[in-house]
Amino acid sequence: MDKKLEQQFRQRAVDLGNSGDPAALPELAQLARSPVANVRRLAASAMGKLAGLADADEAASVLHPLLSDTHPQVRQYAIRALKLYGVAAKSALPDLRDIAANPVEKDYNQRDAALAVEYITEAVRIADEQVVHLCKRCGVRLAPDEYVRSRKAFQRPFCDHCFDEVFLERRNYEIKVELQKNIRSKDGTWVQSEGERLICEALKAEGIRYRYDERFRILDGYAIRPDFYLPEFDVYIEYWGMDTADYKIGMLKKQQLYQQQSKRLISLYPVDKPAMRARLLEKLRQYR
Repeated sequence: MDKKLEQQFRQRAVDLGNSGDPAALPELAQLARSPVANVRRLAASAMGKLAGLADADEAASVLHPLLSDTHPQVRQYAIRALKLYGVAAKSALPDLRDIAANPVEKDYNQRDAALAVEYITEAVRIADEQVVHLCKRCGVRLAPDEYVRSRKAFQRPFCDHCFDEVFLERRNYEIKVELQKNIRSKDGTWVQSEGERLICEALKAEGIRYRYDERFRILDGYAIRPDFYLPEFDVYIEYWGMDTADYKIGMLKKQQLYQQQSKRLISLYPVDKPAMRARLLEKLRQYR
């Protein structure tokens, strides 16, 4: 971008933030998608200044994807701005927690993310106390202790009766998944398929740290269980190894969730197995 034009965009972001005008949000959203990191950074900063004035849900939806920005200072100002939007930023909590715990993230972003998690969580708690909660399964009104218990366990509200049913269903599912892990990769990880074994060994050969089949992660209210997560790249890997109609429906729904939440997803398939390492590196290159 031309330096003069870049300076104009940077100044425009600053002016919009200082204007106190909530109508500035759409233009700031455009600036937040600029190819220039400094413009994106200043746009995020400006949106933080409009907290309490601009539409909170809209602002949070613009800021959330910036948590995955390649520039650390863009992430920094997005984190700080999201903190100011409180409840509206609750969907960003999983990503903020990841940043706070990511050992390769900048120290200042880890600290800011941890603080943002604290602020947003408290805002959500206060808001939750002011509304009536119904069981997600049977619709009965929840007592406060029922709500707290079920949210802590499942991130969804269930009455005590349904809680026990859901707990058993979840436990049985997890046992089933663990029993299906009968293939061992060279680094000792037990996986469910030959394709996943090849992915494990490709990542190990490249010296890339990964987490395999971690417990459920919440995206937009849905529980998902990613096959692989690469903390250094904030990238998810899913190996779609089956060809049934039900499996494909679930696959498309899961892919849509990743896309809606602006997650970095690498999809791999049985056709990739003969050259799994090369295919994985090819797809990962776009996030390096």
